[in-house]
Amino acid sequence: MSASPSIPATRVLAVASHVVSGYVGNKIAVFVLQSLGCDVAALNTVQFSTKVSAKEITDLYDGLRQSYLDDFDMMLSGYIPGAEAVVAVGNIAKELKVKNRDAPGRFFWVLDPVMGDNGKIYVAEDVVPAYKSLLPYADLILPNQFEAELLSEVKITDMDSLSRAIQALHDKYHIPHVVITSVRLSAPDHPPDHLCVVGSSMDSRGQARLFKIVFPSIDCYFCGTGDMFGALITSRMREAVATAADADLGARASWLSGDDVPALELPLARATEKVLASMHEVLSRTRDGMPAVVERTRAAMTDGDRADESKAHYVKTKAAELQLVRNLDCLRAPATEFRAKAI
Repeated sequence: MSASPSIPATRVLAVASHVVSGYVGNKIAVFVLQSLGCDVAALNTVQFSTKVSAKEITDLYDGLRQSYLDDFDMMLSGYIPGAEAVVAVGNIAKELKVKNRDAPGRFFWVLDPVMGDNGKIYVAEDVVPAYKSLLPYADLILPNQFEAELLSEVKITDMDSLSRAIQALHDKYHIPHVVITSVRLSAPDHPPDHLCVVGSSMDSRGQARLFKIVFPSIDCYFCGTGDMFGALITSRMREAVATAADADLGARASWLSGDDVPALELPLARATEKVLASMHEVLSRTRDGMPAVVERTRAAMTDGDRADESKAHYVKTKAAELQLVRNLDCLRAPATEFRAKAI
């Protein structure tokens, strides 16, 4: 019996990095999407720490297309190394859009514009304009707070400026759906030691329908949280549209709800609530399991390695890997509940 029968049969093209051990990039995306019942084709932009070129990305996709394996319902793109590769991935999304132009809602692109965090860019400068050129073709984007500032050109300092940044993204690029992740603002926008996620699905006039979800911050370092969020929102958005009161929503371009649907009833809001519930449970269990991972790892080290402070980073990073495999219940049916609030 399917663990998530409300998610219809869905074929996803996941474009992101790949690692041999641990959970980041497509190692997370593929597992999470498959755990929720999606069929996934993985196009890896990094293999064994080697960046894949724009031509190799194009060639890999051409192989799928030539084998009639390009019948994708959705595409999720994450880390892409370099501006040329960003353009190549964008061309794939554009081709899939053109292929399905006679069937509105048939294809949906979730774009995570991975560029930096905490005020720092960790990609080449020319990646930013490359992403900006692709935004008009995306259905849903998932920037973090810093990336939203880069794309909207609005400095986010409070809820008012955050709202203006989202409206700027709707206005400049006509992006139907936006979710800004891991927003950290000062009081009174939300309590200390809390974060929030803010989202919007624009109406027919391009106006933002804003909602926010505030949740307690877990004071711990984790790897791959953005990749997990992207995979979860991809599947849960599909589910929310399929189970929406408007039975025709899935056949509408970009799955945009009618103007009579308020912010808190948007499929994007419903999907984000479930995503954050799963995230909170997985991160909490990962945090609780960290001491055992550290103890087991240090027990296998030599005395010299244990005394070497430079090796402590590897132990910390290993402990920070999300504990997904043994926590499928958190992905499929989280018990935690978060509720969106209107802005």
